[in-house]
Amino acid sequence: MRLYHVAIGLVSLLSTVSGAMTIGANWGTQATHPLDPAIVVRLLRENGIQKVKLFDADYDTLKALGKTGIEVMVGIPNDMLATLASSMKAAEKWVSKNVSAHVTSNNVNIRYVAVGNEPFLQTYNGSFLRTTFPALQNVQSALIKAGLGNSVKVTVPLNADVYESSSGLPSDGDFRADIHDLMLAIVKFLNDATAPFTVNIYPFISLYSDADFPVDYAFFDGNANPVNDGGTSYYNMFDANYDTLVHALQKNGFGNLPIIVGEIGWPTDGDRNANIEYAQRFNQGFMSHISSGKGTPLKPNADINAYLFSLIDEDAKSVDPGNFERHWGVFTFDGMPKYAFNLGTTNTGALIPARRVNYLERKWCVMKPSAKLDDPQVPLSVSYACGLADCTRLGYGTSCGSLDSRGNISYAFNSYFQIQNQLDDACKFPNLSTITKTDPSTGTCKFEVMIEPYYGGAVQAPGHAKKALGLVVGLILFFLKIV
Repeated sequence: MRLYHVAIGLVSLLSTVSGAMTIGANWGTQATHPLDPAIVVRLLRENGIQKVKLFDADYDTLKALGKTGIEVMVGIPNDMLATLASSMKAAEKWVSKNVSAHVTSNNVNIRYVAVGNEPFLQTYNGSFLRTTFPALQNVQSALIKAGLGNSVKVTVPLNADVYESSSGLPSDGDFRADIHDLMLAIVKFLNDATAPFTVNIYPFISLYSDADFPVDYAFFDGNANPVNDGGTSYYNMFDANYDTLVHALQKNGFGNLPIIVGEIGWPTDGDRNANIEYAQRFNQGFMSHISSGKGTPLKPNADINAYLFSLIDEDAKSVDPGNFERHWGVFTFDGMPKYAFNLGTTNTGALIPARRVNYLERKWCVMKPSAKLDDPQVPLSVSYACGLADCTRLGYGTSCGSLDSRGNISYAFNSYFQIQNQLDDACKFPNLSTITKTDPSTGTCKFEVMIEPYYGGAVQAPGHAKKALGLVVGLILFFLKIV
């Protein structure tokens, strides 16, 4: 969904009557140990992936995409909007450095510039309301000045919370009251520039945030009780949400504006509803749904232009929205497929894993067999490890939810040890930890061995303590009966 990522186009598994469709997917880069961009680009090409949407303009990433023919949507982070909104010169400089230079020198097939990412999200409390539209205008003017106005289009990826329905039915869709005038100004601007409206739609979030949400309505099996909207039946949330936007656009005179679904997907861990089974069910169902060429009830036979979220897991993302945030990838952090997913672009019908990935030594940091669970250093050590590493697989309903107390502690220690590149000092929790060469993984819970760090670009520092991780640490301590 979410914030700070990179999206990549996955080619559809089927062809439609109107021609071969393509779908997007997000390639996030907020990782302590991101893959070398060259490895990721090879992963894309070997899986028949033809589009990529970036959430920044990292030089090494763009260079790796050069001469591949892969279509690129390059991104401008929200924290740059104020600068670009206040200075035309800054916008021209950004376009020159991050678009023109790559198009002309590296032969990168840049097609879109995403100005911000979900800038009107209600949790931002209006932080970007005054800067998004001026930044959009300045970037568009800079593209025109650079001679790229016809080949590179601007857009603003928006969360689906920018529109609403007073009745809950698609036909009553309209833009959110507090930003209605601003949305109309942006929509008119996009329409005049022949640029698309980009929206992120997440049925998972509805299920996550509403205990009464009907589970089957999130998927595409046709098993849900339909929602009747004046004689039109909706059998899944995606169609209903998409058509709510279409109604909002039509109601305001822009019914023909092209729509891109910038992000859509399902996480595999960090919550009881975030698992391999549901992710495979949703993503394969979505692929089949849009590849059928049926469109939505309000837009029958329309091609759905969408980007799957996401390509690879990111262990340094903020978990404020939930611990699932680090587990949206179709591939694991090291480029391994998580589940069967047929894109129709490989001979086997299966995803092809990343190649030439180098790992650190096969060793793990675990709790010493002689260490006592009631040692007063245990809660301090676990809190420290989880605050600087990734413990989002621990807790109720997660892949490591069945670990006992010692297993939870070992997982926390090992996560910190791996993120710190297996430094000996990273496994020196006082009288509690030891290094082993015996894999402690069990059942669905995998104790990872980290990949070698990539130094070619800006590698993220290890994640800082996040509010949601407090819940994980609390659960571990609860299991230890020391809270």
